[in-house]
Amino acid sequence: MDANQIAYTVNERAPAVPQWLNKGDNAWQMTASTLVGIQSMPGLVILYASIVKKKWAVNSAFMALYAFAAVLICWVLVCYRMAFGDELLPFWGKGAPALGQKYLVIRARVPESRHRVTTDRYETTVPFFPMASLVYFQFTFAAITLILLAGSVLGRMNIKAWMAFVPLWLIFSYTVGAFSLWGGGFLYHWGVIDYSGGYVIHLSSGIAGLTAAYWVGPRLKSDRERFPPNNVLLMLAGAGLLWMGWSGFNGGAPYAANIDSSIAVLNTNVCAATSLLVWTSLDVVFFGKPSVIGAVQGMMTGLVCITPGAGLVQPWAAIVMGLLSGSIPWVSMMILHKKCSWLQQVDDTLGVFHTHEVAGLLGGLLTGLLAEPDLCRLILPRETRGAVYGGNGGVQFVKQIVAALFVIAWNVASTTIILLVIRLFIPLRMPDNQLEIGDDAVHGEEAYALWGDGEKYDPTKHGWHTSSYSEVTAPSRFVDGARGVTISL
Repeated sequence: MDANQIAYTVNERAPAVPQWLNKGDNAWQMTASTLVGIQSMPGLVILYASIVKKKWAVNSAFMALYAFAAVLICWVLVCYRMAFGDELLPFWGKGAPALGQKYLVIRARVPESRHRVTTDRYETTVPFFPMASLVYFQFTFAAITLILLAGSVLGRMNIKAWMAFVPLWLIFSYTVGAFSLWGGGFLYHWGVIDYSGGYVIHLSSGIAGLTAAYWVGPRLKSDRERFPPNNVLLMLAGAGLLWMGWSGFNGGAPYAANIDSSIAVLNTNVCAATSLLVWTSLDVVFFGKPSVIGAVQGMMTGLVCITPGAGLVQPWAAIVMGLLSGSIPWVSMMILHKKCSWLQQVDDTLGVFHTHEVAGLLGGLLTGLLAEPDLCRLILPRETRGAVYGGNGGVQFVKQIVAALFVIAWNVASTTIILLVIRLFIPLRMPDNQLEIGDDAVHGEEAYALWGDGEKYDPTKHGWHTSSYSEVTAPSRFVDGARGVTISL
């Protein structure tokens, strides 16, 4: 045996490489986790900072940044095991830390996800990687849910209220949906399908975002009437990170680098592309020109719609889902929203209700129709099929409806209670004087030193003058690109 063979053998027998560890699965799971993390950091941070009016760029980015960090700490302290630990209630797990070495290095498992095979035998799918990989992977899902929800309240929510809201909503809302559908709760054992978060993430963030928007209140009238993106190209960069990261979002759901993972990645991209093209086509037909923001929204609805069934439907079905996700949310946003007086009163800044609640619900229901039996056998622990394949498929469709109603009801109730409690101590909406100014009033910082819409630099109103670092960081001169002159400060 040569030196290379000896080194390989020693490595294979090292304590860090137990016999149950599949290096390929573990490598893919960590890669998928990183891809989903990049969707939030920097993907949605960039997207939010650029799609809003320029005076809210810093605040919008910070809301996403804060949520990502706060969720991680809450997740490892108590929330992971509330979502994936031992059962406390049929819809909730027992909270406990996920920080101990002995807990994190063992083979990953979700204790309540066992299915009864006979009267005395259970079976469960146990991943071939350590618990640490599973904890981090599921954290990225929890984080992006809060960040998506933030899109409904950008441009007016009190940042201190948001800082209190994030951990409370994670504990009392997200963990309930995650345990019920993924962690071995009553919907999981009933056989409801949510492959990678159509209900747990998107339906939840969409309906909770709309509820939060109602309680927080609207933006200023001037902001609601004119809220142009401050950087369309940067918005596309954020959207691109979101799209590419979705391969990890859905491709990591099987907890293995297997056939089903490949199907999920292909379907994800097929559906997103179809939806983008349909949304863009509708913009051209009805408004006479394609919208870049519309294309991003179409991309988003396609990604959301395929998520609950990404590895369970055939690619032709992914195209069908893309056709519907590019059209039904378009109709709800562009037509129904304008005809519904209540929806017009609720100021959902980025239309998260349409892009996530409507698209997530649509995806969950279509999965109940189109889930292919052979693909379901690759990953699901029981015989499952969509309604179009006959058998008990009609029952599956009914289960999808009932699960959606539970998720909607719980999120409306929990989000309302959380915000009403916070409102006792902290105003949910910024005061009007802060809303007039934006980032500089809230954070003492601004995203840009130049304005391209006729606004002029005023050292008494703009810049870093409120910061203790202003003397060090403020530039002495800059170029006004709109007029082609150099201005000294």
